[in-house]
Amino acid sequence: MSFCSMEKLSNKLANLSCRGLTRPQPEAVLLYTLFLSISVLTVALNVLVIISISHFRQLHMPTNVLLLSLAISDLLVGLLVMPVEAMRFIETCWLLGDLMCAFTYIIGFTLTSASVGNMVLISIDRYVAICYPLQYPTKITHSRAELSVTLCWACSLLYNGMILKEHLRQPNRHNTCHGQCLVVINYVSGAIDLVFTFIGPCSVIIILYMRVFVVAVSQAHAMRSHITAAAAGTVKITAKKSEKKAARTLGVVIFVFLMSFCPYYYPSLAGQDISNSASSWGIVSWMLYFNSCLNPLIYAFFYPWFRKAIWFIVSLKILEKGSSQYCAPYYIIFIH
Repeated sequence: MSFCSMEKLSNKLANLSCRGLTRPQPEAVLLYTLFLSISVLTVALNVLVIISISHFRQLHMPTNVLLLSLAISDLLVGLLVMPVEAMRFIETCWLLGDLMCAFTYIIGFTLTSASVGNMVLISIDRYVAICYPLQYPTKITHSRAELSVTLCWACSLLYNGMILKEHLRQPNRHNTCHGQCLVVINYVSGAIDLVFTFIGPCSVIIILYMRVFVVAVSQAHAMRSHITAAAAGTVKITAKKSEKKAARTLGVVIFVFLMSFCPYYYPSLAGQDISNSASSWGIVSWMLYFNSCLNPLIYAFFYPWFRKAIWFIVSLKILEKGSSQYCAPYYIIFIH
């Protein structure tokens, strides 16, 4: 066999290298159904949040600008990232070409970073609202909230573009055969990403929410100390319930954030490169993206006025004339 014939055979085998390892059809159908259901749920939950904030005028406040930005980033994760990741996880070949291989990671990482940045902004907003309630209206304005959101998205795009610039320049440089879409983040870039996307935001969220919890508890004790003896029993019960709810909410926020991001950043913590060729990558990435499905539940549906707004949407009362003037009690304190 001539050298040219051997080269052609080698190229043909490379092109077919991933095509013979297909999943059984029932397994593929089951996995597609599962992942696409999660994607649809993520989109639906975040659409409800976006409609609620956009439609009801009483919700047009600086705090909700941050919630709206978070919902948009999570909506795009469910709409753009999850279907692609489902295909990446189920199919043994990458079907969308090298350029889309690069862009999908840029989009996914940017949206995830924007989501984390929005969570940090929300924690800062809660901190100012509870610890400095009198200065809150002057410190947190609508224009400042919009500027913060704009900077958050711009920095996320710029930052992830720098991290993945080599992958964008040459998306197939780590591929060993046709039909692969491999991305490798070296341990130096991974360590930087670990600090800026995980350790830093996580530290800010934990510190601020711990401070919020301490202030909320001290305020509850102050209320108990300034009431009359006749009403002491009632306020004591209310204060205890408020403290328990604050602790529970704080625990959920921190637990979900850590459980979603810790597995992804484990290689960086261990001083290793981050690569999607690892056998655990599919599970790890889906845990990270599933956080976008949980965010509406944690950051929005904990608010009583959001539950009322969602009822208006589901029951189609928002189609009635003047429904945007619907008066919902506004609880500025996240843990109230």
